[in-house]
Order: sequence, then C-alpha cells, then structure tokens
Amino acid sequence: MKTILFAFILLLGTLPELKAQEGASPEKPRIYNPTADAQQDIKNAVAKAGKEGKHVLLQIGGNWCVWCIRFHNLTHSDTTLSRLLNDHYEVLRVNYSPENRNEATLAQLGYPQRFGFPVFVILDGKGNRLHTQNSAYLEEGKGHSPKLVAEFLQHWSPKALDPKSYLPKKRN
Repeated sequence: MKTILFAFILLLGTLPELKAQEGASPEKPRIYNPTADAQQDIKNAVAKAGKEGKHVLLQIGGNWCVWCIRFHNLTHSDTTLSRLLNDHYEVLRVNYSPENRNEATLAQLGYPQRFGFPVFVILDGKGNRLHTQNSAYLEEGKGHSPKLVAEFLQHWSPKALDPKSYLPKKRN
C-alpha cells in the first residue's frame, strides 16, 4: 500500500510539469523589433529606395500578430512574391505592440492602424505616402492569397506608377 501511495504522490508531483510542457508552444518568430527607431529606419529605407529606384513597403504589425507572421512567411517562401519584393521594394517592418506603439510615426502615416494588422503603407523614393493597404483584402482562407498579394505589389510598383509606362509606343 505504501508503494501505491508513493507512486500516486510522485505522479501528482509531476502533473504540473507535464501540463506546462503540454501547453508550451514553439518560439514564435521575432520579425518585428519593438526597440527599433521607426522614424530613423524609415528615413534609411527611403534613402536606399530612392537610390535604387524602388518604393518602400512598410509592413506594420507585431510579433503577437499571427496574420503578420503568415504574411512574412508567405512572402519569404513564395518565389514570385519574394522576387517582386526584392525587385521593387525596400521592405521595413514597423512594430506596433504594447512595448512600442510608434504612435508619432503612425500619425505621420495617416493612422494606418485603423485597418487592423498587418497593414501596409507604400512610400515612394522621396518618402511620400502613396497608398495604405488593408491586408484583409489580400486574405484567402487562413492566409493571404499569393495571387492577390502579387497583384497588390505589381500595381504599386515604381513601374506601375511611372507615367512613361503608359505612353503610346512609337512605331517604326
């Protein structure tokens, strides 16, 4: 009887540890930096984009945001989306979390957080805000649609906004 009682007490002692392990989740990706200086990072991204003839894509969200992580994973695993981003954008993730809401930066960007997260803001190579995109329009099922994201990236690329792209071609 003492052996059974000892085994029972031992089992009870390990239950909290088993429960903690059961509820443990793998480490979430840390793609946003709450301590970053968003205003300086945006200035740097704009300067680089201007030199390279690109636009800046600000992905605003936080490490707490499952949709932000899903978008990041999609654009890094889909070769078409990765190429579109590399060819046409300087990408910067701007943090929004209890640690740092970047309120002054978001005010300067026209309060994009009103659309939820992630939210995307496109700046030209001079820092002018061109567009704010509600990411809900890019969703499909439990993620973002690669087709809709590709169209969004193409429609706001520097070439798409270049008036020369729409001039009639001269015929010889």
